[in-house]
Amino acid sequence: MSSSEINQVLANSLSPDANLRNAAEQQLTQAAESNFPLYLATLVQELANDSADGSIRAAAGIALKNAFTTRDFARHQELQAKWLQQTDDETKNRVKELTLQTLNSSNTQAGTAAAQVISSIAAIELPRGQWNDLLPFLVKNVSEGADHQKQSSLTTIGYICESQDAELRGALVTHSNAILTAVVQGARKEETNIEVRLAAITALGDSLEFVGNNFKHEGERNYIMQVVCEATQADDSRIQQGAFGCLNRIMALYYENMRFYMEKALFGLTILGMKSDDEDVAKLAVEFWSTVCEEEISIEDDNAQVESSDQMRPFYNFARVAANEVVPVLLLLLTKQDEDATDDEYNLSRAAYQCLQLYAQAVGATIITPVLQFVEGNLRHEDWHNRDAAVSAFGAIMEGPDEKVLDPIVKQALPILITMMDDQSLHVKDSTAYALGRITEACSEAIDPQTQLPTLIESLFKGLLSSAKMAPSCCWALMNLAERFAGDLGASSNAITPHFNNAVSSLLDVTARTETETSVRTAAYEVLNVFVQNAASESLQPVASLSDVIIKRLEETVPLQNQVVSVEDKITLEEMQNSLCTVLQAIISRLDKEIIPQGDRIMQILLQILNS
Repeated sequence: MSSSEINQVLANSLSPDANLRNAAEQQLTQAAESNFPLYLATLVQELANDSADGSIRAAAGIALKNAFTTRDFARHQELQAKWLQQTDDETKNRVKELTLQTLNSSNTQAGTAAAQVISSIAAIELPRGQWNDLLPFLVKNVSEGADHQKQSSLTTIGYICESQDAELRGALVTHSNAILTAVVQGARKEETNIEVRLAAITALGDSLEFVGNNFKHEGERNYIMQVVCEATQADDSRIQQGAFGCLNRIMALYYENMRFYMEKALFGLTILGMKSDDEDVAKLAVEFWSTVCEEEISIEDDNAQVESSDQMRPFYNFARVAANEVVPVLLLLLTKQDEDATDDEYNLSRAAYQCLQLYAQAVGATIITPVLQFVEGNLRHEDWHNRDAAVSAFGAIMEGPDEKVLDPIVKQALPILITMMDDQSLHVKDSTAYALGRITEACSEAIDPQTQLPTLIESLFKGLLSSAKMAPSCCWALMNLAERFAGDLGASSNAITPHFNNAVSSLLDVTARTETETSVRTAAYEVLNVFVQNAASESLQPVASLSDVIIKRLEETVPLQNQVVSVEDKITLEEMQNSLCTVLQAIISRLDKEIIPQGDRIMQILLQILNS
């Protein structure tokens, strides 16, 4: 292709018109297959062409990168082989030379594209002991180049280090000195260009796994930690985020080296970071303490299994020592809920909740006093944010402290939590339902079967029937109760028996409603399944009656199989059939031989479903 032709094809590869885009991609594929070296030479010429538009140069870079790498492993191996075996040295050198030259371009799009191409070639050559002058070249750019050269070179190092290619990751350990020299130099507070410093701190985060040998040397370790700690105080919040991200990774990788730095700097810096007005910075500072807790939980588990003391990992009790300072901040952050946040949105209050859960597992009973003080002070607060935070905090500490310690606390709190299932705020009711799920999972023995279980079951069914938002948590708690209060196998009755018939009736009602959301219906059938599985002998007659209802509902789905039009309707129908079959399986298992009279009918309907 001529320069003008390749320009047009590359422009079309970016087109919003799918037909133009697909045609361009086909042309590029054909060009690569007909003459791979020429294809590479043509593309790299456009990438390095300073007179071309930035978007065209970026498209050339993307096409080049795609010539070396893909997510499909087998295809990826093929592409690497084409570079190694089907590309002559002259073309290889030309591609590398012009790509490195493009790093010097003041055009950001071209520089970023070149960085991607270089990292793709590096993944092929560095593990094979080739292109050994690449990283020294990048280091020189960072130390001597103009700002845009520094930025693009640091971006390149970041791309190389973030690669998941196993061979490359193994090879990078031998290049750790060069990598560190570049990224630490760029990340220093003395670096006046914000974009350069950001690229450096990002690359540092990606490179931390490969610099273990450097972390063994106190002088090098001190310098790295100084640069990262100073970056948490940068004026630019993006650099702060990158720095806290580095600290999280460092804590996970090099916990045994962190005692000195926790005492001197990290404790105060992360507390300050958690209080940042920038939510992303605060989240990452919270996540630092989540990482601390995860590491200490893991270390304690490992140390409990070793055979001799010399095999034990260092354990510094960071979480316990810092609890009086960290936990109050986490509790405060629980009140920062966003009323409009979706259920799967990860925000600051949810980060704090996750951290509090981990803290409880890491420090056990130490966490109870500050949390209970917070709960008592906010449970009746006029602001729903505070009430929500209070019930959430209580639920968060159900795993970690000894159950005997939690038992009297749960007994005392349960009546209050049950009343909060009627709170005027749906957010509070939903959080209360989830907290009850945590209690029923971890501390069910604290629930009095005579005085507390009836009102608890009633409130959970009320929540299930009243709100789709609350339904998953209510269903989870009900399943926990059915399992925890099942009693001895074969017993004539259990604590759930007095509530079994009403429970089945409520579940059949909610699953029969046409307006019930699919997710709620599926969850309700899961509860029904667990109630049947754990039914005592006195409830077997109601289970037998239930079999008629479930079989009839299954029979009613068969005509619908031929009526569904949309994919969405088909999925909904199949989910319902799956739920009904799951309940039916539980009924068959529970009734044993008593199901025989229904056997032919069940076989017939199942065969109909399979054949439709």
